[in-house]
Amino acid sequence: MGGKSVHTGNDDAMLLSKLKEGSSEAFNALYDKYWQIVYASAFKRLGNVDQAKDITQDFFLQLWLKRKELQILHLPAYIYTAVRNRVLNILEAEQKFIPVAALLLQELPAGDQADALTLKNELLQSYNTLVDTLPPARQAIFRLRYNEGASSEEIAQQLNISRKTVQNQLGKALARLRASLAQVIAWTILP
Repeated sequence: MGGKSVHTGNDDAMLLSKLKEGSSEAFNALYDKYWQIVYASAFKRLGNVDQAKDITQDFFLQLWLKRKELQILHLPAYIYTAVRNRVLNILEAEQKFIPVAALLLQELPAGDQADALTLKNELLQSYNTLVDTLPPARQAIFRLRYNEGASSEEIAQQLNISRKTVQNQLGKALARLRASLAQVIAWTILP
């Protein structure tokens, strides 16, 4: 029945309200209901059991510690954002490379699978088209950095140019792409 999702939302609101009052029963109910979702979301992005467990533990610890100040309107959306931010923090700390296109595609809204796939394909095509419009040298530097994860120093050595030139070219490429992609994303996603 269609009422189940509304009932679930109401259950979450009630549990969050009781959690703010310090109810350990409400916390346990939220943990039982959502720990697998938090863990699966973290594991899907990282592929590491220990890191996914750490993120899950940290998420629920922070939920308890900050229970009085959190303003959560929709718990699944809050979980998605919190896990994504923790994953990005881990990747940044490890200096792991995230392809720009993959990051863009993560930000698309969830919805009908066919519509989401179409939007993802259109956005990826627009991204690649924009990168193709960069001058050849700037395009090569950009692709090495953001598609292959090479450092500025590695790019400089590979292309036999200075590190400063690499950084300048990346800055120019990013400025151009940032402005263009903002328009593409707004046009593609907004109704």
